Amino acid sequence: MTYMHYGVIVTEISTLPSYFDQNFLMVDKEGKKYVLKIMNSEESKNTTLLGLQTFAMSFLSWHRVPAQTALPTKTGQLMTLEEADNGHSPQTYCVRLMTYLPGQTIAKSPVKTQDLYYVGKLVATIDMTLQQLVSPNLDVLKKDGELWSFPNFHLLEGYLSVMDGDPLQDIVKAVLDQYKSNVQPKISSFQKGIIHGDLSDQNILVTPDDSGHHVVSGVLDFSMLMNGCLVFELAISIMYLMLEDPHPLDVGGAVLAGWESIMLLNSDEKDSLFLLVLARLCQSLVYGRYNARKYPDNQEYLLTTAKSGSRLLFQLWEMGKREVERKWFTDATMYEDKI
Repeated sequence: MTYMHYGVIVTEISTLPSYFDQNFLMVDKEGKKYVLKIMNSEESKNTTLLGLQTFAMSFLSWHRVPAQTALPTKTGQLMTLEEADNGHSPQTYCVRLMTYLPGQTIAKSPVKTQDLYYVGKLVATIDMTLQQLVSPNLDVLKKDGELWSFPNFHLLEGYLSVMDGDPLQDIVKAVLDQYKSNVQPKISSFQKGIIHGDLSDQNILVTPDDSGHHVVSGVLDFSMLMNGCLVFELAISIMYLMLEDPHPLDVGGAVLAGWESIMLLNSDEKDSLFLLVLARLCQSLVYGRYNARKYPDNQEYLLTTAKSGSRLLFQLWEMGKREVERKWFTDATMYEDKI
C-alpha cells in the first residue's frame, strides 16, 4: 500500500496504540519514519469531516504548532479509501500516511510541574489558532450526538450498568447530578469555538532538553476536533495530565496558569472547572469499561484511565470543589510569579 500510493519502500513495521483506529510505525530503507493511520470503518464514512481534520493539522503546522500532518500520495491526495474484508462483509477504511514526530507521550515521560505550564500555554495557543480556521465545511464540527461531548454528559447515565457493584458508581451519579444543576445552566456563557477535543497525556509528545525539563515536540490525533467551549479543552487536558503525575493535585494550577497566559476564563468557566474535570474523568472511566467489554482485544489501552483514574476520582471527590479549586487557583497565581 505505501509503495503503491506513496512510493515508500517499508523495511520495518510495528503497531502503535489506539482507541478505535489502527496505527503503525513504518521505517523506510533510508531509516525515515512514518505513521500509517487507518481510521475505523464507522468514522471512515464521513470523508468531509476527515478532510477537515486533515486540513486542521496542516493549518496548525503552518502556524508553527508541532502537529502531525498527512503526506500526499503520488497523485497529491492526503487520504485514500481502501476496502478490506473483515470476515463478515467488505468495509471501507480511510488511510493516511502521517509524518512521524519525535519524542514520547507525556504519559511515558517524567514531566515536571513547570513543564506543564508550557503545555497549558500550548493547549490554549492551539485553540486560539483554530479559531482562525476557514473552511466551507465547518458545519461538520457540530457533533450533537457525540458521547464524549460535555453537553451530552447526561448520556453517561445509559452506560452506568457497567459500574454495578463498584462504589465509584455512586460518585459518578453524584457528579452527574451536580453537573446538571451547576454546569449545564452556565454553558451558554462559556467562550465557544473550535477545539482539538482530546489534548491528553497520550496525544502530546515531549522531548527532554539539556536542563532536565521537557518541551512539547508533537500534537497527535485530531479525530475529536469539534465545535465546543474552550474551557472544555482546559478541563480535558488537566484531567488526563493528572493521571500519570506523581503529584496530581499540582497539575491543575500549572496548566491553568499556562492557559490563562493566553486567554482568561470568565467567572462561570472558573466556577465550572472542577466539575468539568470530574465529568471527563467519569466519562473516561465509564466509557473505557464499556468499550473494554465490547473490544476485549484492546482492553489494556481502553482501561488506561482506570489504572489511576479510579483512585483520582475518589481523591478529588473527597477533597471537594472548594478545596481543589482553592489549590488550583492559588497555585496558578503563585506559579505565574515564578515564570
